[in-house]
Amino acid sequence: MVTTVPHQSAALSEKLIAIATAAGATTSTPAPNCVEGKVTAISAKWLLGGRRVVHTFQAMLDPESREVRFRERATEASWGVPPPTLEVQVTGQRGARVNQARTDTSVGGGGRLAYGQFREEVERAVQEAGWKFVLTVA
Repeated sequence: MVTTVPHQSAALSEKLIAIATAAGATTSTPAPNCVEGKVTAISAKWLLGGRRVVHTFQAMLDPESREVRFRERATEASWGVPPPTLEVQVTGQRGARVNQARTDTSVGGGGRLAYGQFREEVERAVQEAGWKFVLTVA
């Protein structure tokens, strides 16, 4: 049985925070061995309303089993009459792993959502640290 030194989970948490920050996400650690983050990927407003797509994630580190349970989601919200938008979206799925590239262009803004890219970077960092990556689907 492998015992985990507490600083190993702290080092992995710091690595995950660095990855999220590099992707433009704001992060928090609401509990020990938990890293959460979010980034507003798409934002468009005009006089009559708006639309926003927020990409959020949560990584729960379990030092006993050396597992990182990862969950992510993209949430879209609109209010009023959203601006007319040109949207290009490509979606792929392999098992429970969904990748989506979405680009919105509109009068009052836009943006790009790369759903799945962040998960792949986290998975790589977790495996390099010698931990097991577990994707949880809610």
